[in-house]
Amino acid sequence: MTINGWIQIALFGAIIIAITKPLGGYMTRVFSDERTFLSPILRPIERAIYAISGVNEEEDQHWLTYAIAMLAFTAAGFLSLYAIQRLQAVLPFNPQKLPAVGEHLAFNTSVSFITNTNWQSYVPETTMSYLVQMAGLTVHNFVSAATGIALAVALVRGFARRSAQGVGNFWVDLTRCVLYILLPISIVAGLFFVWQGMPQNLSAYVGATTLEGAKQTIAMGPVASQEVIKMMGTNGGGFFNANSAHPFENPNAITNLERFSE
Repeated sequence: MTINGWIQIALFGAIIIAITKPLGGYMTRVFSDERTFLSPILRPIERAIYAISGVNEEEDQHWLTYAIAMLAFTAAGFLSLYAIQRLQAVLPFNPQKLPAVGEHLAFNTSVSFITNTNWQSYVPETTMSYLVQMAGLTVHNFVSAATGIALAVALVRGFARRSAQGVGNFWVDLTRCVLYILLPISIVAGLFFVWQGMPQNLSAYVGATTLEGAKQTIAMGPVASQEVIKMMGTNGGGFFNANSAHPFENPNAITNLERFSE
């Protein structure tokens, strides 16, 4: 281990210690339905989501109802992700004209992403279109992480509420986790990643000629928006097959700090 490596580890540890209390306190207020500094902006959006989806945010679900809601959401997520992979060839945002993902690989990938199990059994650059990467994999990086957090919160409530019948509302916990926690951090960190050199576009792949005269294809795409939630949600399946070894996923030592979370 080099001195630089030890410095990076120490710096990462210091950052984690520094943010633990303020982030933990903020998350507690979010899941306790207390006002936060983002409430004036996000509360109207949250209410609109409940109105459109027919969710009663005041409902306190029994643990069995909570679990059934989680399983129903997971099943719907699996079916939608499987479908867009199988229909990839006829869907938009596919500048490389990639064919439909095979049924076995689509099944494997869908199960992996809805369960947050970090399994990537494909080469993204030659397998997944931009639409699948954005509307499929990136979305499930958010909701699979949010589902895990919601279940952890429900478990805590179960221990804390010894005489209560309910453990919260799955739909409310899921919505608040994505809206108040994962999305704000991802937007800020994603913009930072773009500044540091990660691509964020819908352009077709670029052809280049190396100094030796060889032809090389450079993959493009909405990389930064997927990378930040991939790392924060501890989910696998990077935008590129080489994952963090690819310079577009990990341009420099500063962005490499977040790789310690993998």
